[in-house]
Amino acid sequence: MRENAAAVLVFAVLIAVWELSCEWGDVPTWLLPSPSRILVELWGARAILPLHLYTTTIEVLLGFCLSVVVGVPLSILIVLSPLARKVVYPILVVLQSVPKVALAPILLIWIGYGTESKVLIASVTAFFPIVINTSAGMAAVPRELLELSRSLDSPSLKVFWKVRLPFAMPYLFSGMKVAMALALIGAVVGEFVGSDRGLGYLILTFSSTMNTALVFGAITLLAILGICLFYLVSGAERLFCPWYVGNDEGRL
Repeated sequence: MRENAAAVLVFAVLIAVWELSCEWGDVPTWLLPSPSRILVELWGARAILPLHLYTTTIEVLLGFCLSVVVGVPLSILIVLSPLARKVVYPILVVLQSVPKVALAPILLIWIGYGTESKVLIASVTAFFPIVINTSAGMAAVPRELLELSRSLDSPSLKVFWKVRLPFAMPYLFSGMKVAMALALIGAVVGEFVGSDRGLGYLILTFSSTMNTALVFGAITLLAILGICLFYLVSGAERLFCPWYVGNDEGRL
């Protein structure tokens, strides 16, 4: 609680300094609008914001879910199959090294400018942390624990469900937190490249008209959305990994 209060206090001080600097320094609004000006502009655009916020949220959530649905089974395959690890892992590393901004135009050409392309871009962007963290978690099970399970003649499937998967859950959720943030970035990149709705689209539209206040406003909404989605994953972590959440040391 003290750490949260300190963070809120520091944030409030920064906002106050920003506000006073804009007012007393006579900074042009088009260059750096004050926080109060941003709020006024956001309130003036309240009729159009919900649709664009909803669009970006759906793109992020669907892209994130797709990355989990594909990434977790692939992680299991990589850990349990040496052949898959030798073949798939290098391919994943090569794909991850390609900037997603460069892939976005190609995906838009292949799939179109609808929601599907933004979902796929978000998924591709968020995919790698899911695979890496989940694979690392399953591979990090102590050898003694696996040998103990085998000595009890536990079936391989039971060892997976009772040993490997629970041990990997904290790793998975750490990867999911990173993946959720990356999915948001991927969705916005897709909206930058080609879209007629979404917060990324609004940022481009407002910047083209030099409405800097609404650009900052859309960025603020993206930040709030990212924080909410992060805590959504944290809430799921508390639900599925209560034994890990209770130990705050080393948590992300």
